[in-house]
Amino acid sequence: MEPQNKCEIKPLPEELQKVAINELGEVPERIPEDLFAFKQWIKQQPHLKARMNDQFLVQFLRGCKYSLEKAKKKIDIFYSMKTKYPEYFNMTDVDDPLFRKLHNTGFFIPLPSPLNGHGPRIIMSRFKADPTVFAPQHFFQYCDGSVEMMLMNDPYACIYGVILVIDFAEATASHLLPFTINMAKQNAIYYEKAFPVRVKTFCFINLSKYAQQFLNLLLPHMSEKFRKRFILCGSEWSKHIPLEYMPTDYGGKNGCLEELCREYAKVWDEYRQYFKENANYGTDEHLRLGEAFKFDADLGTGGTFRKLNVD
Repeated sequence: MEPQNKCEIKPLPEELQKVAINELGEVPERIPEDLFAFKQWIKQQPHLKARMNDQFLVQFLRGCKYSLEKAKKKIDIFYSMKTKYPEYFNMTDVDDPLFRKLHNTGFFIPLPSPLNGHGPRIIMSRFKADPTVFAPQHFFQYCDGSVEMMLMNDPYACIYGVILVIDFAEATASHLLPFTINMAKQNAIYYEKAFPVRVKTFCFINLSKYAQQFLNLLLPHMSEKFRKRFILCGSEWSKHIPLEYMPTDYGGKNGCLEELCREYAKVWDEYRQYFKENANYGTDEHLRLGEAFKFDADLGTGGTFRKLNVD
């Protein structure tokens, strides 16, 4: 079976195409051939049922700098983790009332302009949701669904990655204590080893004393590579994120968070069917021919943050 000469992917803006060529090793005229080889391998894996959309799959190639072997491993881990932990990593119903209620808090919002106008996508996260209503899995699944949408519709995130700015100004002990070290470890594994869009930086701002303690307890459990992406900058965040690329709520020019939240609800509507289809994909370990991916820890209650001094 010969590869087709065409594939169904959205053309990149010229500046992004240059970056994809120079930094990711993309050869535009070879993409159909690369996708064909990737799809053929997927079809030969009896345990793996993956989405075969060109736009979706090309990001695994881009995210692995066109190493087919790395892309194979990444998509396998991607679906292995979605299957093992669907409540954390596999969004399927964007119409769930609790999901929409969480969306309306505006706790996790991509900003319209990427850094410097042509760089990583900036995502603003705040502790706005009531921790007595939402559990950690609700937050994790929402975040995963939001960045998964970027595989399909955000070329800046796909080529440059994302920067996550997390504001702890309204974080309370009730927000932080339900999270466990194991949850944090598995999320780090997912975004480092499975997800094909790179989270370039976690920028933590407006840290209280116990929020600093929380992060100090968390960081030793991350890989060295992942820890290097963490910036704990308190109120000195403007040294890392230029003011103009922050929301107007922070004195910047990059959108009003309340308005962006309302607009973003339409994006969930647009991708309703996409997420429904997520229920059709995953892995069946009983059919796997080779060795399964070993999860370092289960997403349970072990390793809590109860040592936090919140006085």
